[in-house]
Amino acid sequence: MHRHVEWDDPGSASVERHFEQDPTGRSDPGPGDILSARYQGLVVRIRVDAYVDGTSIGEVVALIDPATGERRKLVGKLAKGDIVRLPDASRAFEPTGGDKDDDDEDHT
Repeated sequence: MHRHVEWDDPGSASVERHFEQDPTGRSDPGPGDILSARYQGLVVRIRVDAYVDGTSIGEVVALIDPATGERRKLVGKLAKGDIVRLPDASRAFEPTGGDKDDDDEDHT
């Protein structure tokens, strides 16, 4: 079963809004793809297991503070390893700057 998440509005980083303006390069996510969203101000990365009717289903693989690059294991009720549903409308581009390498240690 997946965890219900109230995603933050992606605002100007919205993937969906970007591709409404320029459909070139838009494709549906597939298994193994890594997507990003926002939750309580953090960047959440999700590894896609399935894509059904405009919603990706997958595992949370990272929770990152975009200002510091600090990685966490838990924020609110969302934890690394949770299975979530991510609607296309909540997908977001990665922020520029402040993001560290994937080898950083996770913090709680």
